[in-house]
Amino acid sequence: MFNDLSSPLSLLQTRRSGKPRDLIAPGPDADQLRTILEVAQRTPDHGKLAPWRFVIVPLDKREDLAVLLETAYRAEKPDAGRLEIEAMHQFAHQAPTLVVALSAPVEGSKIPLWEQELSAGAAIMNLLHATHALGFAGGWLTGWACYNEEVRTAFAKGRERIAGFVFIGTPGREQEERPRPEYDNIVSVWDR
Repeated sequence: MFNDLSSPLSLLQTRRSGKPRDLIAPGPDADQLRTILEVAQRTPDHGKLAPWRFVIVPLDKREDLAVLLETAYRAEKPDAGRLEIEAMHQFAHQAPTLVVALSAPVEGSKIPLWEQELSAGAAIMNLLHATHALGFAGGWLTGWACYNEEVRTAFAKGRERIAGFVFIGTPGREQEERPRPEYDNIVSVWDR
Protein backbone atom coordinates (compact mmCIF):
# COMPACT_ATOMS: atom_id res chain seq x y z
CA MET A 1 0.00 0.00 0.00
CA PHE A 2 1.35 3.41 -0.97
CA ASN A 3 1.34 6.23 1.55
CA ASP A 4 1.97 9.10 -0.87
CA LEU A 5 -1.49 10.66 -1.18
CA SER A 6 -0.31 12.77 -4.11
CA SER A 7 0.08 9.68 -6.28
CA PRO A 8 -2.87 8.62 -8.45
CA LEU A 9 -2.69 5.07 -7.13
CA SER A 10 -2.91 6.27 -3.52
CA LEU A 11 -5.95 8.34 -4.38
CA LEU A 12 -7.63 5.24 -5.80
CA GLN A 13 -6.60 3.15 -2.81
CA THR A 14 -8.00 5.64 -0.29
CA ARG A 15 -11.29 6.59 -1.94
CA ARG A 16 -14.33 5.65 0.05
CA SER A 17 -17.92 6.74 0.11
CA GLY A 18 -19.08 9.48 2.42
CA LYS A 19 -22.44 9.17 4.13
CA PRO A 20 -24.53 11.94 2.53
CA ARG A 21 -26.06 12.88 5.89
CA ASP A 22 -22.53 13.54 7.23
CA LEU A 23 -21.36 15.71 4.31
CA ILE A 24 -21.19 19.40 5.12
CA ALA A 25 -20.11 22.64 3.42
CA PRO A 26 -18.05 23.46 1.65
CA GLY A 27 -18.90 21.46 -1.40
CA PRO A 28 -17.21 21.96 -4.73
CA ASP A 29 -17.56 25.41 -6.29
CA ALA A 30 -18.87 25.74 -9.86
CA ASP A 31 -15.43 25.28 -11.45
CA GLN A 32 -14.61 22.27 -9.28
CA LEU A 33 -17.98 20.68 -10.03
CA ARG A 34 -17.42 21.21 -13.75
CA THR A 35 -14.02 19.50 -13.42
CA ILE A 36 -15.63 16.59 -11.55
CA LEU A 37 -18.25 16.16 -14.28
CA GLU A 38 -15.67 16.49 -17.06
CA VAL A 39 -13.70 13.66 -15.45
CA ALA A 40 -16.92 11.63 -15.28
CA GLN A 41 -17.18 11.93 -19.05
CA ARG A 42 -13.80 10.23 -19.48
CA THR A 43 -15.16 6.77 -19.01
CA PRO A 44 -15.17 3.61 -21.13
CA ASP A 45 -17.91 4.11 -23.71
CA HIS A 46 -18.16 1.48 -26.46
CA GLY A 47 -19.49 3.23 -29.55
CA LYS A 48 -18.87 6.75 -28.19
CA LEU A 49 -22.55 7.04 -27.26
CA ALA A 50 -22.27 8.92 -23.93
CA PRO A 51 -25.12 6.80 -22.50
CA TRP A 52 -25.30 8.86 -19.32
CA ARG A 53 -26.28 12.34 -18.28
CA PHE A 54 -26.04 14.44 -15.12
CA VAL A 55 -28.50 16.90 -13.58
CA ILE A 56 -27.25 19.29 -10.91
CA VAL A 57 -29.81 20.13 -8.22
CA PRO A 58 -28.76 23.52 -6.77
CA LEU A 59 -29.25 24.31 -3.09
CA ASP A 60 -32.06 26.75 -3.89
CA LYS A 61 -34.01 23.89 -5.55
CA ARG A 62 -33.65 21.38 -2.72
CA GLU A 63 -37.00 22.31 -1.17
CA ASP A 64 -38.63 21.71 -4.57
CA LEU A 65 -36.99 18.28 -4.59
CA ALA A 66 -38.26 17.61 -1.07
CA VAL A 67 -41.82 18.47 -2.16
CA LEU A 68 -41.47 16.24 -5.24
CA LEU A 69 -40.26 13.33 -3.11
CA GLU A 70 -43.02 13.82 -0.54
CA THR A 71 -45.75 14.06 -3.20
CA ALA A 72 -44.49 10.98 -5.03
CA TYR A 73 -44.09 9.01 -1.81
CA ARG A 74 -47.58 9.90 -0.58
CA ALA A 75 -49.02 8.83 -3.95
CA GLU A 76 -47.49 5.39 -3.43
CA LYS A 77 -48.09 5.23 0.32
CA PRO A 78 -51.11 7.36 1.26
CA ASP A 79 -50.80 6.24 4.89
CA ALA A 80 -47.16 7.33 5.20
CA GLY A 81 -46.22 8.44 8.68
CA ARG A 82 -44.49 11.59 9.83
CA LEU A 83 -41.06 9.92 10.08
CA GLU A 84 -41.28 8.60 6.52
CA ILE A 85 -42.12 12.07 5.21
CA GLU A 86 -39.34 13.65 7.28
CA ALA A 87 -36.93 11.13 5.72
CA MET A 88 -37.92 12.40 2.25
CA HIS A 89 -37.12 15.97 3.28
CA GLN A 90 -33.84 14.98 4.94
CA PHE A 91 -32.82 13.09 1.80
CA ALA A 92 -33.39 16.17 -0.36
CA HIS A 93 -31.44 18.51 1.91
CA GLN A 94 -28.31 16.49 2.75
CA ALA A 95 -24.83 17.51 1.54
CA PRO A 96 -24.07 20.85 -0.13
CA THR A 97 -23.93 19.43 -3.69
CA LEU A 98 -26.29 17.01 -5.40
CA VAL A 99 -25.93 15.50 -8.85
CA VAL A 100 -28.59 13.17 -10.23
CA ALA A 101 -26.90 10.63 -12.50
CA LEU A 102 -28.94 9.21 -15.33
CA SER A 103 -28.49 6.11 -17.43
CA ALA A 104 -29.32 7.42 -20.91
CA PRO A 105 -28.93 4.52 -23.33
CA VAL A 106 -29.00 5.24 -27.04
CA GLU A 107 -31.81 3.20 -28.50
CA GLY A 108 -31.32 1.48 -31.82
CA SER A 109 -27.56 1.31 -31.31
CA LYS A 110 -25.66 -1.87 -32.07
CA ILE A 111 -24.05 -1.48 -28.63
CA PRO A 112 -25.93 -3.73 -26.18
CA LEU A 113 -27.99 -2.03 -23.48
CA TRP A 114 -25.98 -3.83 -20.80
CA GLU A 115 -22.73 -2.24 -22.01
CA GLN A 116 -24.35 1.19 -22.03
CA GLU A 117 -25.60 0.71 -18.47
CA LEU A 118 -22.13 -0.41 -17.37
CA SER A 119 -20.73 2.77 -18.91
CA ALA A 120 -23.17 4.86 -16.86
CA GLY A 121 -21.95 3.16 -13.69
CA ALA A 122 -18.34 3.74 -14.72
CA ALA A 123 -19.10 7.44 -15.30
CA ILE A 124 -20.45 7.70 -11.75
CA MET A 125 -17.34 5.96 -10.41
CA ASN A 126 -15.15 8.46 -12.27
CA LEU A 127 -17.25 11.25 -10.75
CA LEU A 128 -16.56 9.82 -7.29
CA HIS A 129 -12.83 9.47 -7.99
CA ALA A 130 -12.62 13.09 -9.15
CA THR A 131 -14.57 14.18 -6.07
CA HIS A 132 -12.03 12.43 -3.84
CA ALA A 133 -9.07 13.81 -5.83
CA LEU A 134 -10.32 17.35 -5.13
CA GLY A 135 -10.50 16.66 -1.40
CA PHE A 136 -14.26 16.12 -1.07
CA ALA A 137 -16.28 13.01 -0.33
CA GLY A 138 -19.19 11.65 -2.29
CA GLY A 139 -22.02 9.28 -1.58
CA TRP A 140 -23.91 7.46 -4.36
CA LEU A 141 -27.43 6.56 -3.21
CA THR A 142 -30.17 4.69 -5.00
CA GLY A 143 -33.27 3.36 -3.28
CA TRP A 144 -36.93 4.20 -3.56
CA ALA A 145 -36.57 7.57 -5.31
CA CYS A 146 -34.59 6.08 -8.20
CA TYR A 147 -37.39 3.70 -9.05
CA ASN A 148 -40.40 5.97 -8.61
CA GLU A 149 -41.90 6.99 -11.96
CA GLU A 150 -42.90 10.50 -10.85
CA VAL A 151 -39.38 11.22 -9.58
CA ARG A 152 -37.83 9.64 -12.69
CA THR A 153 -39.83 11.81 -15.08
CA ALA A 154 -38.83 14.96 -13.15
CA PHE A 155 -35.21 14.33 -14.18
CA ALA A 156 -35.19 11.92 -17.10
CA LYS A 157 -35.98 12.22 -20.79
CA GLY A 158 -37.67 9.40 -22.66
CA ARG A 159 -36.62 6.02 -21.30
CA GLU A 160 -33.69 7.28 -19.23
CA ARG A 161 -33.45 5.96 -15.69
CA ILE A 162 -32.03 7.40 -12.51
CA ALA A 163 -28.77 5.58 -11.81
CA GLY A 164 -28.31 7.37 -8.51
CA PHE A 165 -28.26 10.50 -6.45
CA VAL A 166 -24.64 11.56 -5.86
CA PHE A 167 -24.16 13.79 -2.82
CA ILE A 168 -20.87 15.69 -2.52
CA GLY A 169 -19.36 17.69 0.30
CA THR A 170 -16.76 17.80 3.03
CA PRO A 171 -16.84 14.98 5.57
CA GLY A 172 -18.34 16.34 8.80
CA ARG A 173 -16.70 13.61 10.78
CA GLU A 174 -14.02 11.00 10.25
CA GLN A 175 -15.01 8.49 7.63
CA GLU A 176 -14.88 4.90 8.75
CA GLU A 177 -13.26 2.32 6.54
CA ARG A 178 -15.74 -0.38 5.71
CA PRO A 179 -14.82 -4.05 5.46
CA ARG A 180 -13.59 -5.00 1.99
CA PRO A 181 -13.90 -8.45 0.44
CA GLU A 182 -10.99 -10.82 0.80
CA TYR A 183 -8.86 -10.80 -2.36
CA ASP A 184 -8.99 -14.60 -2.75
CA ASN A 185 -12.78 -14.57 -2.47
CA ILE A 186 -13.22 -12.34 -5.50
CA VAL A 187 -10.16 -13.12 -7.67
CA SER A 188 -9.38 -16.45 -9.27
CA VAL A 189 -7.31 -17.76 -12.15
CA TRP A 190 -9.22 -19.37 -14.97
CA ASP A 191 -8.16 -22.97 -15.21
CA ARG A 192 -10.31 -24.92 -17.57
